Amino acid sequence: MSLFQKSVTNKYLKNLDTKKVDKAFENFQKFYGDKLRLANIMQLKEENYQEGFLREIFVETLGYIINPDENFNLTTEFQNQKDARKADGAILKDGKAIGVIELKSTKTKKLESIKEQAFGYKNNQPDCK
Repeated sequence: MSLFQKSVTNKYLKNLDTKKVDKAFENFQKFYGDKLRLANIMQLKEENYQEGFLREIFVETLGYIINPDENFNLTTEFQNQKDARKADGAILKDGKAIGVIELKSTKTKKLESIKEQAFGYKNNQPDCK
């Protein structure tokens, strides 16, 4: 089953700049095209690779700016507004989370088991869609 309806996917794919997509994929392959490096990553615990994952995927591939850099729109360990729990990362707009990132080990097979945790983080951020 697809995450998005085919018509929605096609609508957004039509508007993508193919040069930017090619460059992003080239950057992605730099980090994850090396089988030995990928095997090493697969052995790490979630917290051992959290910042590296966010930097390689969101900064180097997708173009976000990570805290503490000026004008950052991505941060690690973003605290819930209602309790002391923290999402592994957050995409920010005007200092408010518009997306939360919850990382899991590559050994996590049943994503259903962490759905409540991830949506709990999302529901604690009023501007998060």
